[in-house]
Amino acid sequence: MKYIIAIIKPFKISEVKQALSDIGIERMTVTEVKGYGRQKGHSELYRGTEYQIDFVPKLRLELAIDDEDLDRVLETLRRAAHTDSIGDGKIFVMNLEEAIRIRTGEQGPDAL
Repeated sequence: MKYIIAIIKPFKISEVKQALSDIGIERMTVTEVKGYGRQKGHSELYRGTEYQIDFVPKLRLELAIDDEDLDRVLETLRRAAHTDSIGDGKIFVMNLEEAIRIRTGEQGPDAL
């Protein structure tokens, strides 16, 4: 099993969700987060005053998947979240040692 964390631009969530749904991935957790990478934030103008935004709003998607779905999910995430501009985000993949469905006690891939 794999655990995927993807950091994406907020306006891409509908496209990403639909693309994942199209390949049969229906479950994920989404959290609103803020951060910055190489771009180090950006400047904005508010009521005539320029100010620096250090932390850029992003969404954090978390998915637990079977090993066999990994390549398909990664390519789908990359394609759907891509805007070809700085700050498109990152995808992280980790091994998932165990999963347990609390309600039924199912374990491993059956719990996903």
